Amino acid sequence: MDFTPVAVVKAPPAPRPLRAQEPADKFGWWWATGRRKTSIARLRIKPGKGEFKINEREFDQFFVEERDRKNILAVIEKTGIKGQIDIRATCNGGGVTGQTGAVLLALARAVMAYDPTLETVLRDNNFLTRDARKVERKKYGQSGARRRFQFSKR
Repeated sequence: MDFTPVAVVKAPPAPRPLRAQEPADKFGWWWATGRRKTSIARLRIKPGKGEFKINEREFDQFFVEERDRKNILAVIEKTGIKGQIDIRATCNGGGVTGQTGAVLLALARAVMAYDPTLETVLRDNNFLTRDARKVERKKYGQSGARRRFQFSKR
C-alpha cells in the first residue's frame, strides 16, 4: 500500500463583502468620531472643493508640525479624493500627537462611510486601526507608573 500524504489545496479566502454606503445626514455630511490617548475628534465630510478646517481654524494653522500634516493628508492622498471633499472637525482634549491621531482616525472612518469601496485601501495602510495605548496610572508606594522609590538597604 502507498501511504503518501495527499496534498490538500486550500482555496483563497473569499473577499469581504462591501459595506452598504451610509446615508449622509440631512445637510449632506458624513460624520465620524476618532479617539487617541485623551483626545476626541468629531469630523464630518461632504463633496466640495477641498477645504479643511479644524475648530474653525485652517488646517495649516491648527497643525503646525509638518509631520502631523503629512500623517493626516496621507489618508486623502492614498484614497485619491484630494480636492473632492470639504472637511470640518472639532477636536478637544490631549496634546498635539493625540489630536493628530484622533483626527486621522475620524477622517479615515468618515471616508469609509462616504465611499465603502475605499475600505481596503484604508485597512491596508492601517488608517482604520484605533491606537488603544493610554498613559498608565501612577501607583501608590511608587514614584510613577513603574518607577519605584529608591531602595536603601540600610
